[in-house]
Amino acid sequence: NMFAVQQTIGTVLCCQCGIGIQPNAANMCVNCIRGQVDITEGIQKQVTVLYCKECLRYLQPPKAWMKADLESKELLTFCIKKLKGLNKVKLVDAGFIWTEPHSKRLKVKLTIQKEVMNGTILQQSFVAEYVVEYHMCEACARSAANSDQWVACVQVRQHVGHKRTFFLLEQLILKHSAHHNTLNIKEAPDGVDFFYSSRSHALKFIEFLNSVVPIKSRSDKQLVSHCEHTGAYNYKFTFSVKMVPVCKEDLCLLPQKVYTALGGMGPIVVCTHVTGCVHLIDPLTLRQAHVDANAYHRHPYTAMQSAKQLTEYIVLDSELLGPKQGKWALADLQVARSADFGKNDTVLLCRSHLGNLLQAGDLVLGYDLNTANLVDPELEKYRGKLQLPDVVLVRKSYADKRRKRRQKGKGQRAWTLKRMEIEQDDSKKGKNDLEKEEMERERFMEELEEDAELRSKIALYRDPAVDPSTQAHTTNNMVDETDDDEDDVPEVPLEELLNSLSIGAEETSHHYVGAEDEEYEDEMEEDEMDEDQTTLVK
Repeated sequence: NMFAVQQTIGTVLCCQCGIGIQPNAANMCVNCIRGQVDITEGIQKQVTVLYCKECLRYLQPPKAWMKADLESKELLTFCIKKLKGLNKVKLVDAGFIWTEPHSKRLKVKLTIQKEVMNGTILQQSFVAEYVVEYHMCEACARSAANSDQWVACVQVRQHVGHKRTFFLLEQLILKHSAHHNTLNIKEAPDGVDFFYSSRSHALKFIEFLNSVVPIKSRSDKQLVSHCEHTGAYNYKFTFSVKMVPVCKEDLCLLPQKVYTALGGMGPIVVCTHVTGCVHLIDPLTLRQAHVDANAYHRHPYTAMQSAKQLTEYIVLDSELLGPKQGKWALADLQVARSADFGKNDTVLLCRSHLGNLLQAGDLVLGYDLNTANLVDPELEKYRGKLQLPDVVLVRKSYADKRRKRRQKGKGQRAWTLKRMEIEQDDSKKGKNDLEKEEMERERFMEELEEDAELRSKIALYRDPAVDPSTQAHTTNNMVDETDDDEDDVPEVPLEELLNSLSIGAEETSHHYVGAEDEEYEDEMEEDEMDEDQTTLVK
């Protein structure tokens, strides 16, 4: 409105320097107040923090050590609590100032408020510098002096003919960072040994194992030394952890008591996967059961056939029967052994839970019970009461399609996995053992490609050796050049991969902030002076 009276704010003269300012309780300008009052007085501007570069932890006096990443909320809270004198002012804002690596400096910009002359609230920003000094914690010092100076040992074992379960367990441990407190990790026959500096760390690790795989554990202790004067005893604790010897794709024959307890399920069942319990399915009826560790060890049983006895079949015909449960569907199939295909006319009829996945012409792996030499004590108890099927199908096979893609040079994976630092003695392994382990690891990675539910439990990373643009271009060419039969080979989508992979990043030290040259130092100091501001708050 052109006739409205414009309101103007009156000004007064500063009682010190005489310049015009807006009225305030002190009748002084900001510069004059700052010259007479410094609200940051009494607050530390430089602090020393102790850091263990072996376990990547900071000392929180008196004896606690905490782990925090650079520029994280935990580290910012730790730094603020280290400053003395902040309880006399009001903290408004705090944040890290980025600097260059390798100088072992942390800089935090803080904004505070305090009431000064005649109720005037003054707000001021300043920079606190933290000098990081390397100091080895007691656990790391003890480990460096003698790596065998452990207090507790967890011996994890599984008595099966492969290591695929340990490959999965390794990825679960890495994702949940369950190995941080270990002094050393050694490979042993049928398992792995984990060494700890305290019994509590070992018990915590056993609790983690119990949450991801069905186990049975027992403990023992050995007296190392004792003091007659104080009555103090030093023990070494050993924990034996056994995982159930039933793995994914195993064919099991349930004992009669388990068969009765599960309401007549089976007794021929297939293990679909293993988590905190064993997941079983009856391939003839689609009935499923989840057997935990306690229920399993009351009436234990082993695999009647394992993955190395799988036989390849080709599907001739498939007819869905109707019942479905999750991703499983019941179907009647006509199959023939791939080795006999074209040599004889032997056709096998079977019922399977893989009806949703199989079509005529597909390859499938299963157990040939018609010619297998089965040795199982429980089988004798079912003699005359149980009719074994000729074949039990377990999973769809993509081996032939993967082989064709590798021959064309287009089977390179765009992802990779982290590995734990496990002390191994390869001198005790023969060439056949190393080749077998490599084949089992390759099969584990194929399982990850085929099972999206299994992938969701672990962390997959982009392979830095593979260019994503090149991979996408290769994939497009594959769609154009390959047959339709090769298009259904499962792959890991790129959106499921984590962007960065740093092998052994948790074992390396932080890169701390600092300047590379004097010119850059001067520029940083000028920027910090510009950020150091004092204002009046009404």
